[in-house]
Amino acid sequence: MSRIFTDAGEHVPVTVLKIDQCRVVAHRTDDKNGYTAVQLGAGRAKVKNVNRAERGHFAVAKVEPARKMVEFRVSPDNLIDVGAEITADHFVEGQYVDATGTSIGRGFAGAMKRHNFGGLRASHGVSISHRAHGSTGQCQDPGKVFKGKKMAGHMGDVRVTTQNLQVVKTDAERGLIMIRGSVPGAKGGWVLLRDAVKRAIPDNVPKPGAIRGGTGKAEPAEAEATGKDA
Repeated sequence: MSRIFTDAGEHVPVTVLKIDQCRVVAHRTDDKNGYTAVQLGAGRAKVKNVNRAERGHFAVAKVEPARKMVEFRVSPDNLIDVGAEITADHFVEGQYVDATGTSIGRGFAGAMKRHNFGGLRASHGVSISHRAHGSTGQCQDPGKVFKGKKMAGHMGDVRVTTQNLQVVKTDAERGLIMIRGSVPGAKGGWVLLRDAVKRAIPDNVPKPGAIRGGTGKAEPAEAEATGKDA
């Protein structure tokens, strides 16, 4: 995370995200796949680490092998040409987005840390088990602990989505997007950004998107995903 200052002198904490060669790899069409989407690839992968099937998939799109692949549902009108690169100004300042990432793993955690339990009494009447979670079930009926009971266990390292995050600033030349506040995940992790589902999209958002280059649409035999979100 970092911070920037507005013209009025307001201090804004931001998370700096970098778009690493986010390119359209393929299209998903309703005729072939039953839905319409775009398949995006980000990052660079060494050829030796890519299997033979994936090499052919990237060869059809005429793009370099990507480290991360993801799909976005779009309308048929918002399909982007295969090989086109989505730039940082795909999102505009003031727009709200939803960020999805893998939360930081905390290992095995107790009930107080994992679920914010208050714990047992710290003074009289409690021996040794001050941070215990207490009773977890009933008596003979039903005589079991229900699934999903809040107990000690593995904490973090799960898919988390934070909604309604505001885009403060973008830098298309360096491929940077600055989001107000924090996003899920550790430093250097992958984050999925999409238009906020609970907020209206601004009128000045580029449609189908802010792109650079493009080699045309995929061949019919290899038609796969392409979309509006990045």
